Amino acid sequence: MIAAMSTNRVIGINNDLPWHLPDDFKFFQTKTKGHHVVMGRKNYESLPLKFRPLPNRINLIMTKNRDYQAENTHIFHSLENAIKYADIQGEEELFIIGGGEIYKLALSYADTIYLTEVNAYLNGHAYFPIFDKQAFKETLRSHHTRDERHHYSFDYVTYERN
Repeated sequence: MIAAMSTNRVIGINNDLPWHLPDDFKFFQTKTKGHHVVMGRKNYESLPLKFRPLPNRINLIMTKNRDYQAENTHIFHSLENAIKYADIQGEEELFIIGGGEIYKLALSYADTIYLTEVNAYLNGHAYFPIFDKQAFKETLRSHHTRDERHHYSFDYVTYERN
């Protein structure tokens, strides 16, 4: 899983991010490039048109809508089928990229969580699920200070399942 969340677990507001963090965006691009990424339909539709589908990745979209179509993507109606598809394709590190409902569904499958912890309390409509810190251990933390391009400081944190 890969996500960014505020101190109060917010990941989105009105189908958008509640922050602008260019270095975190670059981290996301670098980490997921060349991989399969699973996202919900709402998350996909929230992407700017120029980023649909996400370039240099195989986009797997989850939706309950059996008639849903999106060019150059693969549509799934269950997380299990999306995971199986990526596995059959030889994917070694499948990324769950949101939104909130998809993160909640995928949490039990995750062995690694790349979490950007944004040091701010923000309003939002979508949240990252609470996960058992006993089941995961923090293996890496890197701090990024607030600067002229980043309104908030944040930490890149990697959690690995025990």
